[in-house]
Amino acid sequence: MTDVAIRRPDKSPGASVTAGSRSLDAGIAAVFTVAAASWATAVSVVAIRRHDGFLSHRFDLGNMVQAVWSTTQGRPLETTDATSGQEIVRLAGHVDPILVLFAPFWWIHPAPETLIVVYIAALAAGVYPVLRLATKHTGSRLAGALAGAWYLTLPWVIWLGLNEVNPMSLALPFLLYAIWSLDEDRPGRFAVFAGLAVLCGELIGVTVAALGVWYALGRRRTRAGIAIAIAGVTWTAICLLVVIPTFNDGRSSRFFNRFETVGGTPLGLLETLFTDPGTVAAQLTSSGDFQYLLLLVLPTALLFLGQPWLLLAAVPQLGTNMVSDYPSTVSPLYHYSAPVLAVLVAGCAMGVGRVPQRFRVPAAGVLLGVGVISLFVTRPAPGIEKYLAPDRERPARVAAMEEAVARVPADAPVTVTNRLGGHLSARRIVDLFPTRARAEWAVLDTRDPSNVTANWMGPIPFGRQLERFDGDPDWRLVFQRHGVRVYQRSP
Repeated sequence: MTDVAIRRPDKSPGASVTAGSRSLDAGIAAVFTVAAASWATAVSVVAIRRHDGFLSHRFDLGNMVQAVWSTTQGRPLETTDATSGQEIVRLAGHVDPILVLFAPFWWIHPAPETLIVVYIAALAAGVYPVLRLATKHTGSRLAGALAGAWYLTLPWVIWLGLNEVNPMSLALPFLLYAIWSLDEDRPGRFAVFAGLAVLCGELIGVTVAALGVWYALGRRRTRAGIAIAIAGVTWTAICLLVVIPTFNDGRSSRFFNRFETVGGTPLGLLETLFTDPGTVAAQLTSSGDFQYLLLLVLPTALLFLGQPWLLLAAVPQLGTNMVSDYPSTVSPLYHYSAPVLAVLVAGCAMGVGRVPQRFRVPAAGVLLGVGVISLFVTRPAPGIEKYLAPDRERPARVAAMEEAVARVPADAPVTVTNRLGGHLSARRIVDLFPTRARAEWAVLDTRDPSNVTANWMGPIPFGRQLERFDGDPDWRLVFQRHGVRVYQRSP
């Protein structure tokens, strides 16, 4: 591929190009449309195979399936609460109404696989702003193309695609489009994508606010930047102080318990920061936090350092992840890192342009090379991660689970174990065993690893819960094979 320079005044994003250049732009866009579609297809095949092999879960795929299914039934975002066993609106836990936009796709093809494909396609679409940012800031279409290819090889983006379906992960492409919009001084377009981003989670507003700080300080757009910052903080405050309590019987977020060490609430964190800063410092400097930071920057060649003001936008979510007591928040394999990744990815795409001009294409090539190497180092192979990529189940076990799921009527209330819940959540009542007060069927995988670690199991171990269940005269065993059991409530 021949490198072609783009003439662009430093402060004129809309620099003119020749007709030949426009044609080449269209050609590159077409190539990356095909590349993104191919990437989405490949990742979707792996993710669907994982789901079909009963390695997905009630947490999180089943939760999203039920929320979308309920929306199509006229009960927006309704799910069965794992703790109470009652129907709640998802906004009682997370403010992520972006899930409503999945409903039309469910009407077209009502299956968990539909959500998986749409979700992965949205992640793939993030390649376009990366391509545009890198091309603009390097003045080289080849460098831009290499950066776009790098995005598609990023292991953490691939892991997000395989990590079932989570609305927070969708903040990655939306924030990339939002950053590109600000970089182009397109506040209207930014408002659209920032608006979509904040619909992915209650904390995304703080990341958007930090983008406003970058815009004000790094781009000297003070008024607009301040307005963005105020809007972002206001959104998060409304979510935490109004929306969640409204749908959670007046109580604050149930996820604040993940921050007990540093105060348990945002105000508690501030108090701890002033009264016991050593506790916060210790939480931010554990070995797990250092490993997390190392893994995040592993595929970047540190090129994001060329955009120091933009890095401010990563601080809110990064800090939140690192002060949490919940181990998954400090793993780039999970959705908690999506807003941080958006900033790092955009920073690298723009940071290549800070390299001396003659080294920009080689620098973009190094970026792609580091991404490919990182992909092999952290490849999503079976057995590499106990929850997201465990060892595959034996065919006989998969066949037993398929038969067990097929025995349950489509609209029957069920109680399930975690993995089987990923296949039985398109219904009104989906309890997690041992909760079963309203269930008519029970579909249990006695070898599901979640049975040992699940907090919803309560103080009584799964084995004893199962013994009690077997002795319950209200239930009869109707199927049992390879550790998979199906019970039906007696008439």
